[in-house]
Amino acid sequence: MVTVTHVVGTRHDPRRWWALGALVASMLVLAFDSTILNVALPTMAGQLGATTGQQQWMADAYVVVFAALMLPAGLLGDRFGRRLMLIAGLAVFLGGSVLGALAGDVNAVIAARAVMGIGGALIMPLALAVLPALFGPEERGKAVGLITAASALGMPLGPLVGGFLLNHFWWGSVFLINIPMAAIGIAACVFLLPETRDPATPKVDPVSTALSVAGLGALIYAIIEAPDRGWGDGLELAMFAAAAVLLGSLVLRERRVSRPMLDMGLLTHRGFLLNTVAATLVMFVLSGLMFAVPTYLQAVLGHDAFATGLRLLPMMAGLLVAAKGAQPFVARFGARAAVSAGLVVLAFAALLGSRTTVHDGYGFTALWLSITGLGFGFSVVPAMDGALGALPAARAGSGSGLLSTFRQVGGAIGIALLGSLLASAFRDRLDVAGLPGPAAHTARESVVAAHVVAAHTDSARLAASANMSYVHGMTLVLLVCGAAALLAALLAALLLPSTPVVRHMPREEDEETPAVAAPVADAGQ
Repeated sequence: MVTVTHVVGTRHDPRRWWALGALVASMLVLAFDSTILNVALPTMAGQLGATTGQQQWMADAYVVVFAALMLPAGLLGDRFGRRLMLIAGLAVFLGGSVLGALAGDVNAVIAARAVMGIGGALIMPLALAVLPALFGPEERGKAVGLITAASALGMPLGPLVGGFLLNHFWWGSVFLINIPMAAIGIAACVFLLPETRDPATPKVDPVSTALSVAGLGALIYAIIEAPDRGWGDGLELAMFAAAAVLLGSLVLRERRVSRPMLDMGLLTHRGFLLNTVAATLVMFVLSGLMFAVPTYLQAVLGHDAFATGLRLLPMMAGLLVAAKGAQPFVARFGARAAVSAGLVVLAFAALLGSRTTVHDGYGFTALWLSITGLGFGFSVVPAMDGALGALPAARAGSGSGLLSTFRQVGGAIGIALLGSLLASAFRDRLDVAGLPGPAAHTARESVVAAHVVAAHTDSARLAASANMSYVHGMTLVLLVCGAAALLAALLAALLLPSTPVVRHMPREEDEETPAVAAPVADAGQ
């Protein structure tokens, strides 16, 4: 049976928490995939004969497509139904996972990852877009915290699950694990999640869509390739210039049309803009930090993939504490204080981590990882809540797409810049004296490669130098992360609104919102 229900009515429906469970299930699909492939790459490279560049694109094909499509994906959800597009995204992600499991060569794996990126682009912004319709300001912070916790759950569980699968099955099993998870997410959305849409949303403009996809694709591609090619490489400069021209053309086009696809007006709302910037800076710091730590646990401390996942759990524990405590903190002290304090805690964790040495063992790392999770939760949850709260209900999809795009680009920049810093510091510090030219070149590629060369040449000196060089590079990364978090904390303290912004739109629009709400399927009746 289908009943007509205003979107705002779902805020008092006891099933809204079951609907949140459907969103959490959807985000878990992405959370697992975000880290599980990294565990399988060495095995896949050996069996498929992939080069270093091909390995990179097995991971990055997903990121490029994902970031490039999030803006039009949010608009499609606003227009045709957020639940419908979320289910479509999960279905596409499931199909891409099947293709990945059946792939027989590197190019097929890369193509499958690109298909999965299309699904991911629909899942993330639309999962966030549904929250303002389900929860009022008093509950939305808790809901955002649970969504964030689900996203972060993939950090430790991805390596755990991936390590187990690779120990017992073939490499394609890391794709197969997505199939039941995506199926559960689809079922949860069908039976638990109400439909919301805005029929008045502007039609998808093919030209603007092409400009946004091409511009963001060129930007992310350039960021990803920069550490290998060098920031001054001719192709890099050309891609950055192309991205600037394409995205600039998009902005000019959208400012001239009467019903723009990309709602630039959202960026004029102080609450949305500044909270989005804060969430993006948090992702920059966290992405760089999480790029360095797993390799430290595996290559320097000598743990396998499964054990590495276990040792990332303290960060998850800190995040869960923050997810539970952020909302009461915001209620008492305000969102600005929560975001600023969270960023200070994140900075403290990074600076504490920069004191790590090769002789510290895991206990010290567990300490600053738990503090990292605490700072991440206290900063990103109120920031995302504030950004979502500033969105009018009719533009939740397009606004969430914009928020997700900024966060994804921030994460990609963090990995590219801080990864390049780490690689450069490692190469400069590594002692390869006495090694033949080819062996020295291989050792400088990564700490893992250096350990392989050390094992083949029976050189304990090279292994020790590799560990010390990597920790030196990680120290620099953590120092930059700490400085960036402190700068972000200062900006948040000075500029953020003191309390979450519920709406920045005229009252007339608020009163009209229920009129454009879609019929809500009364699931199970």
